[in-house]
Amino acid sequence: MLPSRAALARLAMLAVPLALAACATQMHGTVKPSAPGFLLGLVQGFIAPVSFIVSLFSPDIAVYAVPNNGAWYNFGFVLGIGGFAGGASQARR
Repeated sequence: MLPSRAALARLAMLAVPLALAACATQMHGTVKPSAPGFLLGLVQGFIAPVSFIVSLFSPDIAVYAVPNNGAWYNFGFVLGIGGFAGGASQARR
């Protein structure tokens, strides 16, 4: 049984951003001990939708902290984004 067009479209919508994200790197030497870590990534991920709206009107506001401490910040940021999305989907039911 061949997959439907809708299933292939969903797969492409997931695969393309993942492939592009795989190309992102952080320059060596930019991480400092005081750089944002997991907890700040979690908070900033949770408030990312609001930060995005505000960043459209204010050049001093950014959605993502650079430099950060790398993988732990990214992990917290993704969990924060997921927490916001998960909470929004539960509110809809």
